[in-house]
Amino acid sequence: MDIVITGQQAWDVEIGSNCKNIALEFSRHHRVLYVNSPLDRISLLKKSTDPKIIRRREVIDRKQNGLEKINANLWVLYPDRMIESINWIPSQFIFNLLNKRNNRIFASSIARAVKSLGFSDFIHFNDNDMFRSFYLKDFLLPKLSIYYSRDFMLAVDYWKKHGTSLEPQLIAKSDLCVANSTYLADYCRKYNRHSYYVGQGCDLQLFMEGVDSEEPADIRAIARPRIGYVGALQSIRLDMELLHYIAVTRPDWNLVLVGPEDNEFLQSSLHQLPNVTFTGSRNIDQLPAYINSFDVCINPQLLNEVTIGNYPRKIDEYLAMGKPTVATRTDAMSVFAEHVYLGKTKEDYVSLIEKALEENSDSRMKARRAFAASHTWENSVGDIYKAINELLANTTLNLTQHF
Repeated sequence: MDIVITGQQAWDVEIGSNCKNIALEFSRHHRVLYVNSPLDRISLLKKSTDPKIIRRREVIDRKQNGLEKINANLWVLYPDRMIESINWIPSQFIFNLLNKRNNRIFASSIARAVKSLGFSDFIHFNDNDMFRSFYLKDFLLPKLSIYYSRDFMLAVDYWKKHGTSLEPQLIAKSDLCVANSTYLADYCRKYNRHSYYVGQGCDLQLFMEGVDSEEPADIRAIARPRIGYVGALQSIRLDMELLHYIAVTRPDWNLVLVGPEDNEFLQSSLHQLPNVTFTGSRNIDQLPAYINSFDVCINPQLLNEVTIGNYPRKIDEYLAMGKPTVATRTDAMSVFAEHVYLGKTKEDYVSLIEKALEENSDSRMKARRAFAASHTWENSVGDIYKAINELLANTTLNLTQHF
């Protein structure tokens, strides 16, 4: 069975991507076409000198081949047609008309690539692309359509504008929905009973091997216990009041915050507290050394639409290094409950950090590392295959090959 993937992140994006990892795992056993989103007119006008935009324009102008082979079973498609930028349109009716036209153009590029590769009965895997891929089931006629929910996109104004109407419809008309958090699986299940939690894969080798890392020079002089956080310091995601409360309530603890700060963090009173240290941004290969130097790791996230459904990869990174971890209790965090101390209030955080410091042991460290090691892309994609087979066993859909 061949697989066609569409989504929000292009193959040539610099940052990590769930969908790219899933595509690579799919390609171990199936032929896969990974489709970059089509070039839109506003992106062309605003970023005409960007090498990525130039490449897409040259494909459209027939100066480059839009198909790139990545490995024996995986190809990337740069679509050979441009679409219009329409999200600014206030009318849902007009947006839907133009979006259908964009989808038809997009589908025509995919269909040509599918034909040239000799794909026949294929699965369409849609990575959270609720606009450009809304009508692809209708135009491409895949044997099976899967919607993958990995973020609650409607918390973002851009997607909320038309997505509040379209995403539930897309979930409902997909044959199957899979999600990387229990919260998102429950959200999809409101519109499609064939919705499954399939976990999250992580590339944790760097962190699994980082348990013997030396202390970074810039924090060696900081007294223990050290309570640490690693990641982007964003006020929309992290509770600055909670961090302030921990630091003030327990002046004998030292908070170490590793990562780039947004304006709110840069201007916060946390910078005036003697037991709070900001290290600034660090390269990913330096992060294990910082985590290894912490006595307790924390994820003090706010509860809001942006955070409540997200799978927190940083928790796996903490656990891969065996570290006792305290985090905010959310539906998505329920799968970590056996290995992470979960709290809701600022008082919870203080008492749970105390407990984490007291209870740490070699056996707990080993259990945390073993749990994190189970969160592989092989296991996550394996759960997608199980969901496909369960759907096929309970519906009239017929595929020539089960997974």
